[in-house]
Amino acid sequence: MTPRSRSTLRRSTTTLSDVSARLRPRDRVIAFLLSDHTSLTTDQITSVLFDSPVTCAHRLYTLRRLDFIDRVLRYPGQPAQVYWVPGRLSARFVALARGNTPPTPKAVALAADSVLSNRIRQHTIETNQFFIDLIAHGRRHPEARLTRWWSEQQTAAAFGQRVRPDAHGVWTNGRSSVGFWLEYDRATEDHPRLRDKLDPYRRLRMDGGPGHILLFSLPSRERERNFHTKLADAARHDHRVADALATLTIATCARDRINGHSPAGPVWRLVGNGGHRLSLADLPTNDDEPGPLNPGPPRPAEDPLHELRGAAE
Repeated sequence: MTPRSRSTLRRSTTTLSDVSARLRPRDRVIAFLLSDHTSLTTDQITSVLFDSPVTCAHRLYTLRRLDFIDRVLRYPGQPAQVYWVPGRLSARFVALARGNTPPTPKAVALAADSVLSNRIRQHTIETNQFFIDLIAHGRRHPEARLTRWWSEQQTAAAFGQRVRPDAHGVWTNGRSSVGFWLEYDRATEDHPRLRDKLDPYRRLRMDGGPGHILLFSLPSRERERNFHTKLADAARHDHRVADALATLTIATCARDRINGHSPAGPVWRLVGNGGHRLSLADLPTNDDEPGPLNPGPPRPAEDPLHELRGAAE
């Protein structure tokens, strides 16, 4: 039998009212994260919310028994991993909290099944890990925090489908805030395709969009070096690339050479500025006034840990 979420096999009459007294702020954070970002592993949830993976696993399985969240198991022959997804009640909770119509149990089960797609799962989990690492960094350095984390779907909707980064975030360290678009590269696209990603951001910026920095997270130092070289070469004979480089601030990192740093650390190399590395908080960004194409600074509710921070205040 193909591994799948049990949400399609189990029928429950449990309601949100039945479980509400057992839910904690941390559980609500889990519900929002899973709703917005499709799937997270036990290790990822541990990194941002728990001090012990055993405690995390116990809580996740308790929430599953409550029919609040669900899990998707690995394919046979692949490394053991559990992928947590929204359950019937967490999906209902998030929808009602945001004033939306709750999805049907069938829709929740279909979304869980989509995580079984290897292509979707690997790219989503790795993109999510970028932001998990930022939140975990913030746990160790209280002066810093991720104040916005939007998925590809949330970002595309907010900007009228004009750009489709893998995700969008705002990083704040007490001194400044850096808004960024993330393009997470798994070396499945050639360099011309990477260059083609620049123009939609340029056009959005020229039409009044935010001056966020465009981050390319690349798998290796070699691919990063080639990206910089080919981008400079293309700018000499392609006016679109030249215009994009003149309009946008672009930075790259190589994941095989981050030397233990999180994405918040000094791992970023600005395009056109040599090989010097900067931390995420030190990258240049432009805090423009909000407008039709600029959502402005993050609201408190956009903080991924808002439910926890509110409970602590």
